Amino acid sequence: MSPRFITKTIHAYLDYPVALGLIAMPFLFGLGETAPLALWLSVITGVAAFVLTVLTDHHLGVIRILPYSLHLTVDAMVGVAFVAAPILLGFVGVDFWYYMGLGLTVLAVVGLHQPEDSTATA
Repeated sequence: MSPRFITKTIHAYLDYPVALGLIAMPFLFGLGETAPLALWLSVITGVAAFVLTVLTDHHLGVIRILPYSLHLTVDAMVGVAFVAAPILLGFVGVDFWYYMGLGLTVLAVVGLHQPEDSTATA
């Protein structure tokens, strides 16, 4: 079995809950007490992720105008930004670990994604 087990279908099912989580979790975890940007970075990214998913050409996309490869590229960029943000912006405590954990998770999901030609039957 290939270690790249995340298919386009699995990824599509993750997109909407992750986008909504990025909007809600900062409030639930009380982010932004030491750096207000820590709260709003996630919320804005969540709104953008929701719009990206709506516009992506996959089976859960509503207006399928963006190629899925672009979606994956944006996801990878978000992962890198989330890993870099707590270091570059001086986040501490929960703010630091929230972004570091999410960033590494997003990079893992993108890295474990099956190439398109492997998902032709999915």
